Amino acid sequence: MHTILLAQPRGFCAGVDRAIEIVERALARYGAPIYVRHEIVHNRWVVDDLRAKGVIFVDEVDAVPDGAMLIFSAHGISEAVENSARLRSLPVIDATCPLVTKVHKEAQRYEAEGREIILIGHAGHPEVEGTSGRVKTRVHLVSSPQDVARLEVTNPDKLAYVTQTTLSVDDTRAVIAALTARFPAIAGPSSSDICYATQNRQNAVRELARKVELLLVIGAANSSNSNRLRDLGEEMGVPSHLIPDAASIQPAWLEGKATVGITAGASAPEHLVQGVVAAIRKLYPAAAVEAMKGATESVKFKLPAELNRDAVHAAIA
Repeated sequence: MHTILLAQPRGFCAGVDRAIEIVERALARYGAPIYVRHEIVHNRWVVDDLRAKGVIFVDEVDAVPDGAMLIFSAHGISEAVENSARLRSLPVIDATCPLVTKVHKEAQRYEAEGREIILIGHAGHPEVEGTSGRVKTRVHLVSSPQDVARLEVTNPDKLAYVTQTTLSVDDTRAVIAALTARFPAIAGPSSSDICYATQNRQNAVRELARKVELLLVIGAANSSNSNRLRDLGEEMGVPSHLIPDAASIQPAWLEGKATVGITAGASAPEHLVQGVVAAIRKLYPAAAVEAMKGATESVKFKLPAELNRDAVHAAIA
């Protein structure tokens, strides 16, 4: 092997950075234990690290003791979940990604206009469950043009669609085309509402796949955006593997490959990338490491008011 190429950008996005910082600052300000509904982000290393610091992850609000601090994950939650916490007067901090919150508000605006809502996304994903639960009327979930063809709606002239944020413009293009072809009057958000991080990471993988003979995507098996990065590599004809960490590398994958590309999903920390690089260089000490050129991300989301930086600076310094 001659070269290891690193995608740019890769790894944590601003929404994930914010969610993890919220939990860290909550620990510093309120002390352990802190309860988090579902995984704060889809990555075992992140979850295990926070668990070791005193975070307790639960599937439902009912599992949180009375009076305990509860944080909602970056994926967003339904009104029913929010109300269940409010009815118990639990102290709550919402770590929902602001881009997901924007989708929630769009869905509610379309509902207020009397439109039936179609959600482009994957069944069972926490974000889809949260968005669907932000409106009172039925939400139609579609993930392919075939799903669009099977849709049964009440009024074709009063429809709107929103999308799961971890899908890119390219992921949704065919579905949106099918929707607008079948329902010309359908309303929808602008393409600028697509998650910048999802699009940037997919663009980077396309560029990377043109230059490598093997692609390794670091991310969790339940991470939607990480799975899509692996799929993109395969679609471009490059053997591609989704791995949680360096321990999952199979040396046989590397045999005869002059150039290996590495990227990471939006929930994967950079130390996992460096661990994979180190593992490969242990097998091939002469391999050079090069970073691709790509989009520079400077997005930084504000923290909730109760965790503003000044209020807790002394506690974490």
